[in-house]
Amino acid sequence: MGRTLGELALLLGGELKGPADLMIEGIASIDGATPRDITFITQRRYARQAHQSQAAAFLVGPDQADLPRPRIIVPHPYLAYAQVAALFAPLRRRWPGISNLAYLGREVELGQEVSIAPLVFIGDKVRLGDRVTIMPGCVIGDEVSIGGDTLIYPLVTILERCTVGERVIIHSGTVIGADGFGFVPGAEGHLKIPQLGTVVIEDEVEIGANCAIDRGALGETRVGRGTKIDNLVHLAHNVTVGEHSFLVAQVGVSGSTKLGKKVALGGQVGVVGHIELGDGVQVGAKSGVHHSIPPGVTVSGYPARPQQEWVRIMGHLPKLPEIYQRLKKLEQQLTKLSDRLEKESAT
Repeated sequence: MGRTLGELALLLGGELKGPADLMIEGIASIDGATPRDITFITQRRYARQAHQSQAAAFLVGPDQADLPRPRIIVPHPYLAYAQVAALFAPLRRRWPGISNLAYLGREVELGQEVSIAPLVFIGDKVRLGDRVTIMPGCVIGDEVSIGGDTLIYPLVTILERCTVGERVIIHSGTVIGADGFGFVPGAEGHLKIPQLGTVVIEDEVEIGANCAIDRGALGETRVGRGTKIDNLVHLAHNVTVGEHSFLVAQVGVSGSTKLGKKVALGGQVGVVGHIELGDGVQVGAKSGVHHSIPPGVTVSGYPARPQQEWVRIMGHLPKLPEIYQRLKKLEQQLTKLSDRLEKESAT
């Protein structure tokens, strides 16, 4: 369904520069747009491509307000792009109702307009809210609760007694509620510690593909409201993630660690167990966090240290061979000087 440029400007709260009745039928990249599409400029270097673009109109920031093309001027073009893309995104196909090839256990409670696709297994005493969508091949264990408007992609496993909030998205291959890695060394090997807790996923969380969120040993593992988790992330038992945090691919967080609100962990960050990262902490990609970090601090490196310190260290690193040669030369000179002084003092 198309929208006029005027309708889009009203939706975005932006300043319209161009014909309000210009019809827009989609959104595309600046070099792939057609005369029916709107595109966006988020960085000045892309502005050079605007004159060659076939796009009907542009989403731009104040720094591109004078672009001589139909445009909507907004404070944050990338945010506007996300809002417009949501308008033109194709509707996801939902299985109409409950497939007769799905298995439902005893005392299952279903909300209105629930969609359960073929080859789904749902255990006993499961509760599904209104408009929950469960795609093929999913396993939902006993006593799981899933809130309204949640979307579960194919081949997701949510094990017994876990809770998933409203408007949550969980991508394929993710496992929620597997046993935490708890063992005690004994004389005859490693004795398994029963994992008796659960997992709580709060509202509006998105979890990427092939993630693992382990249940608590005792108590719960909790992911706070609005948190976004990329693919291949592992949260160990009893981890707590605060609201609106951001965890990029291949992050691993060890057991009983607590992340505050709006914490951001870059790709491949590793965090040891039993520490706390305060609200607003940011950790650069590939960093190793071995100690608690106070709120608002940005760290990088292995081991993680304050960002500016790490930048200085990395700035010196390429100079180490030169510094080594200079130090070696100074040592040789110092040795010669020391030998000469010893000879002079002996005479």
